[in-house]
Amino acid sequence: MEKFDYAIIGQGAAAFAAAIKANELGKSTIMIGKNATEGATLGGTCVNVGCVPSKRMITVARFVRELRTKRFGGLDYKLGILKYNEIVQEKDDLIKEFHESKYADVIDSLEKVTYLNEFGSIEGVNRIKAGSKEIEADRILIATGARSFVPKVQGMDKVKYLDNESALSLKELPESMIVVGGRAIGLEFAQMFSMFGTKVTVLQRSQTILPNWEPTVSKHLEKYLREDGIEIKTNVEIKSVADSNGKTEVKALVNGKEENIVADKLLMATGRTPNTEKLGLKNVGVETDEKGFIKIDRTLQTNVKGIYAAGDVTGNPMLETLAAKEGNIATQNMFGSKKLIDLNEVPSAVFTEPEAAMVGRTEEQVIKDLNNCGCNALPMAFVPKSKIISDTRGVIKIVINPKTHEILGVHMLGHGAADLIHEAVMAVKFHLKLEDVIDTVHVFPTMSEGFKLACQSFFADISKQSCCTV
Repeated sequence: MEKFDYAIIGQGAAAFAAAIKANELGKSTIMIGKNATEGATLGGTCVNVGCVPSKRMITVARFVRELRTKRFGGLDYKLGILKYNEIVQEKDDLIKEFHESKYADVIDSLEKVTYLNEFGSIEGVNRIKAGSKEIEADRILIATGARSFVPKVQGMDKVKYLDNESALSLKELPESMIVVGGRAIGLEFAQMFSMFGTKVTVLQRSQTILPNWEPTVSKHLEKYLREDGIEIKTNVEIKSVADSNGKTEVKALVNGKEENIVADKLLMATGRTPNTEKLGLKNVGVETDEKGFIKIDRTLQTNVKGIYAAGDVTGNPMLETLAAKEGNIATQNMFGSKKLIDLNEVPSAVFTEPEAAMVGRTEEQVIKDLNNCGCNALPMAFVPKSKIISDTRGVIKIVINPKTHEILGVHMLGHGAADLIHEAVMAVKFHLKLEDVIDTVHVFPTMSEGFKLACQSFFADISKQSCCTV
């Protein structure tokens, strides 16, 4: 039996961050890598079948949209021939580059870390079985991630459907597509294929897309997606799916009325399920919730002393950077620290066009906590840079404590919002007030100036200010 200070089961963002920190601490570590997520090899979901490939494809799709929408006058726009298979190949080449430089080379450089490409299962509090090997470890981190979840629907087992992984591997563009799910993944893929030229219909169970987001953001985004040609149906209950003359037919209740929707492809973006079945959690009594996600405390420890969990396997929010943070913090806590993660200061983004981003609390949450709320929403059209680039879509909403002016939440929709949100993250993290942001000089003209303008809008009419108003 091989003996290590630390065993990491997983090979994604949380696992890598944990391994790097363990190596810094000088702990003998084994990373046990195979993953239940099909297509996710060393590096996990993000680099192989998640963030990296999808954002590459979305970026190319945006360029196609630019050529089709002709945002600027005075230019001769010609799209030419769209060679989708070559776009996919370039995406695959990019993944190989990331896989080698950011993961394979990194793991090889960690002197105290051994990588084992096997499924790992916990046999006892300090014992793991990985392939033919028996491993003893003082501490264990579970970081096996999650994979696509497909609900039980009549006929689903008889049709060929796509998930986010297989959708990225299509070599040809479908003429039409049904996307089931109106949250981040569903909307990103829906718009990506739409921008490439596919006719897309989104089916969302709740009354609105992005149901957990600030309504101002979700309603505006829904409007823009519809204007871009995406058909969005909300309050949908899917009754059955079936093959229909080479296409897929979805029978559903839409606002209580029966509808049949037919398309070439069906993409299921209905959430994630944890990769826990093969872990042997029952052998040591690690507790999970009703969906199988591992329960942890604020230090990331499970109910079993010495066994921690990090990343998507612990449930929402499922974010690559949060997973890495958790892997790092869990490792520090195992070896003496007592650090906590405040999810309130963790930003989220949806890479639609325009992008959506948020950090902190919503208006509804603040009213629930304080019985009061100070809220203001500034249309992006008031940001001078938005007119300069001819894209005035979007809004910035700020939620504050009305008594202290502390910024409690920021919700953005607009060009580059995923990049713009980070000043707001710092504001929420360090409990800044409106006046702190207003007193900070911003570069003109920039989209990031919109955050300052949104703060100023609590005190003044922005429409009556010059571009250089301090």
